[in-house]
Amino acid sequence: MTVQNGANQVQELRGRLRQEQDRLRERYEQDGNALALLKGRTRLVDSVLDELWQSLEMPLECTLVAVGGYGRGELYPCSDVDLLLLVTEDTSPARESRLELLVSMLWDIGLEVGHSVRSPSQCVEEAYNDITVQTTLLEGRYLTGNRKLFETMASQLVQTCRAEEFFKAKLLEQAERYAKYNDTPYSLEPNCKESPGGLRDLHVIFWVARAAALGPHWRDLCKNGVVTPEETRQLIRAEQFLRQLRIRLHFLARRGEERILFDHQESLAAALGIKATSTKRASEVLMQRYYRNAKLVTQLNTLVLQNIEAQLFPQEQDSAFVLDEDFQVDRGLLDMRDNDLFAQKPTALLRCFLVLEQHPELKGMTTRTLRALWMERKRIDAAYRRDPAHRALFLELFQQKHLIHELRRMNQYDILGQYLPAFGHIVGQMQHDLFHIYTVDQHILQVVRNLRRFAMPDFAHEYPLCSRLMADFDRHWLLYVAALFHDIAKGRGGDHSRKGMVDARRFCQDHGIDADDIELVVFLVGNHLTMSAVAQKQDLSDPDVVTNFTTIVKTERRLAALYLLTVADIRGTSPKVWNVWKGKLLEDLFRMTLQHLRGNAVLPLAGSAARQDEVRQILRYHGLRPDIEAPFWRHLDGVYFLRHDAEEIAWHTRTLYYRAESPDPVVRARLNPFGEGLQVMAYCQDQPELFARLCGYFSRLGYSIVDAKIHTTRHGYALDSFVLLDAKEHLPYRDMVALIEHDLVEQLKTCPPLAPPTRGRLSRQVRHFPFEPKVEVRADERGNRFIISITAADRPGLLYGIARILGRHGVNLETAKIATLGELVEDTFLVSGPELGHTSTLVRIEQELLEALQT
Repeated sequence: MTVQNGANQVQELRGRLRQEQDRLRERYEQDGNALALLKGRTRLVDSVLDELWQSLEMPLECTLVAVGGYGRGELYPCSDVDLLLLVTEDTSPARESRLELLVSMLWDIGLEVGHSVRSPSQCVEEAYNDITVQTTLLEGRYLTGNRKLFETMASQLVQTCRAEEFFKAKLLEQAERYAKYNDTPYSLEPNCKESPGGLRDLHVIFWVARAAALGPHWRDLCKNGVVTPEETRQLIRAEQFLRQLRIRLHFLARRGEERILFDHQESLAAALGIKATSTKRASEVLMQRYYRNAKLVTQLNTLVLQNIEAQLFPQEQDSAFVLDEDFQVDRGLLDMRDNDLFAQKPTALLRCFLVLEQHPELKGMTTRTLRALWMERKRIDAAYRRDPAHRALFLELFQQKHLIHELRRMNQYDILGQYLPAFGHIVGQMQHDLFHIYTVDQHILQVVRNLRRFAMPDFAHEYPLCSRLMADFDRHWLLYVAALFHDIAKGRGGDHSRKGMVDARRFCQDHGIDADDIELVVFLVGNHLTMSAVAQKQDLSDPDVVTNFTTIVKTERRLAALYLLTVADIRGTSPKVWNVWKGKLLEDLFRMTLQHLRGNAVLPLAGSAARQDEVRQILRYHGLRPDIEAPFWRHLDGVYFLRHDAEEIAWHTRTLYYRAESPDPVVRARLNPFGEGLQVMAYCQDQPELFARLCGYFSRLGYSIVDAKIHTTRHGYALDSFVLLDAKEHLPYRDMVALIEHDLVEQLKTCPPLAPPTRGRLSRQVRHFPFEPKVEVRADERGNRFIISITAADRPGLLYGIARILGRHGVNLETAKIATLGELVEDTFLVSGPELGHTSTLVRIEQELLEALQT
């Protein structure tokens, strides 16, 4: 083939591909036949590849094989074309050159190709070493070239593939995939291909069925007794829904996007003909339909794989042994002894989960038990819930060590929602609050899981204080009950904490829980947001803050319980929300409140004298002679010693004791001694808009400020401390220390004009779920300072813009609490200044802040 002929053919094939793919899309838009689209694109690419292969006169010792999804005959609109170039063992430069030309031309005509070049023996070796390669080759489909070479490879693969080993490997691979997605299909932006409940769960069934020679189609599995006719229909419907979703997703994104991102959810709903209801957006209706489908797919995946396992690993009849009058163990699975067990003894609908908790060696339930459980779940009605025996049994579930797996299984098969209708209402309910990444029901189960981990020795190194508190907590199962109800009233409108208290009280009373324990659970549900709000928004150095919080919790038991629930709750929202700094704030509040409850009306270390004594011990440890700190400390007032801990004061003193009157700025940075991030101290003669200048500098470096302590000394110097985090991990923190110390000094020396705030790029979640910002300005309890509370969607440069407005009005910033909850910020500033005494000034500041947050 000449160069000119090759260029002409590329142009012709490229045009034909585009034209035919457009025609396939038009036909799909008309009839909505997903399978016809997938098969049509497969045939189109087959014909193009064959034509190109023939025109290039490829060597006879080569074969072109379709693998992966393309080999399966399911080529989605923007999916890669996976190819195996099968060759003989011998090599030649001419053949290599021709293969390179083929691949190059495939890309030139517009196909995104994934390819490998192997001989049959290499294929077998790779398949033996890598289960993913073996799976891909199992779906191999001959396209063109040397057919005998393909048949040789196929026969060798069949001979070397052991169905039993393949099954075990795919089961392990699926478990690892599930773990990657936190074992839940209910994230707010799921992957419709890879997440639990996605297409990959159906592919796994096909792969192991093919390896076990049970057939490549759903009806083949039905004929072989693996699935029932009803399950066959469910599998076909579930697969059709996922195919439609993935096709539409590819068309909308114009690439091989598999995640159902917020960007696409409304458009997807419209493309699938899903409309909004009076209470839900179209996207929410779509996602609830997706979650229901995902739940069905995971259920069927479990059932089908168990049935295939039973055929691959036949057991002798006497391998089953009796547990009790209702249940036996079969192949390591809980099995009902009577097919009519749940109909004859409805109590077993709950007791089966208790048995699994008490026998953690069991892997789950047999297929027939799961099928019966699903079919009979509606027997859990109002009369069932009123039965004292059932209530006692349900409560006993929470008192076992192995709760989490069974709670999830109860939710998976709708038993939990049937027994607690309020829980059933929040299954699959999305949360558009900018920081939760799971549906409400899954978040609740994550919180219960986190609490359970506090009670497990294996996690004591990760949660030392929580683990110690949980070990000392009497009847810690009450915390699981509180967690179950803490968000159960979401979506009903109004304060979900207050409404959840009503549900929790009724549940506890109905289930015979002691009066004191009822009050504990109700208190936790009603106040599950309180401790986080106090720790992150209020000034913990103010004794009144801790005193007021103490009056809320009242007892050490309540304090410990609320701390445990708060940590579990925050960690159960999103990986972005929790950080070491939040952990420290909560722990500080816990310890200070605990001391106050134990009779210390004046908190230890709250008085400056006690704090100074502790600092002096640290200074002596570092070799500083006695009283060397005195000249510097004369410039510091009691508020400074209240607001900074001893270690931080010692750091400041070691840096500044010999340069309290320094004409030049002093900047020091270090790794945060309390956890992740950097701690930066800036010391200089006070200057206008200093806080804004510092915020702007840190923002340009890409850092988030998670804490700021602003102090002005008696002789007019600013002593400001910051804790910084780098969410995107641009550079190791240690590498930034010298840069910050040098560059920030230059900034403070030269005081260049403040740059205008940059309009940072909003996150996808903020763009699609806009949040109405809130600004509140109120006087503190003494009336001489003001608290500015800001809640808004996060974006780059936000804090810098706020700081500029405060600086413009001559506001003295005393401290700042910076709380980031996923994509939401809740910042609190303690400010003072003569102008704040005028109502007009306060209104103007509030208006300017709102305007800045909305633009």
